[in-house]
Amino acid sequence: MAHISIFRSFRAVIAMALLAFGNLSQAQTVFRVTAIPDESPTELARKADPLMKYLEKTLGMKVEFTPVSDYAASVEALANKQVDMAWYGGFTFVQANVRSGGKAIPLVQREEDEKFRSVFITSDPRIKSLADLKGKNVSFGSQSSTSGHLMPRSFLLQAGIDPDKDFKRVAYSGAHDATIAAVASGKVEAGALNISVWEKFVAEGKVDTTKVKVFFITPGYFDYNWTVHADMPAAQREKLTKAFLSLDRGTTEGKEILDLQRATRFIATKADNYKGIEQAARSAGLLK
Repeated sequence: MAHISIFRSFRAVIAMALLAFGNLSQAQTVFRVTAIPDESPTELARKADPLMKYLEKTLGMKVEFTPVSDYAASVEALANKQVDMAWYGGFTFVQANVRSGGKAIPLVQREEDEKFRSVFITSDPRIKSLADLKGKNVSFGSQSSTSGHLMPRSFLLQAGIDPDKDFKRVAYSGAHDATIAAVASGKVEAGALNISVWEKFVAEGKVDTTKVKVFFITPGYFDYNWTVHADMPAAQREKLTKAFLSLDRGTTEGKEILDLQRATRFIATKADNYKGIEQAARSAGLLK
């Protein structure tokens, strides 16, 4: 009987060793990051590259940018823990928080995101106010975009204009740069988009401002942030937050990253900042 007991003990030790080895082999080796596809894939990759390299040094592991096909896919990716961190607009953060059962944690936002704004643009000289959009073809960005759809729609509704009833046609371009292209080409008479992308296009000479003009700028609202899942260890969340808050325009690396992210600096944020976005989404019937 003694030899059976020894054999069982030996088997238990081997099993524990294998389990321990299995846990070690499953230790995280790649940190995956995604972002809502609010600009072209090439632009998103260009913006992400130096930031991913910076985060690799902070976390001490490989960091990969994983593009997604649409806004909904970015929400599902974080909710299902297929990625570790996501760049969200205010509305996609709210969607991810609802989808994950309240487990989405916004870590940081750009200083600009405290009072973000949208612009309405047109190539039609007869359009000078929101009221002039009645009976016109108007484009938003993605249906899940905060600055390209939700908040422009919310401000239209506040002005007594219902896009679904008052516009001749509502179009969804899918991205902010695509909205500019649709307006510039005459596919639609007006469009709403993120003010940051508009200003970038103007600065880079990618839009003819003698033909396409801004005719309305919305009031400010909270928007973009970097979000993680609540199951991420607190120590890792703290490392990430510190990394973003430490980005400094006084260094070559910091300036490059902040310029690409179109940020003055990053500041800490919290879920409560996006309660207004959630309320706007529910009021507009975009969140059940």
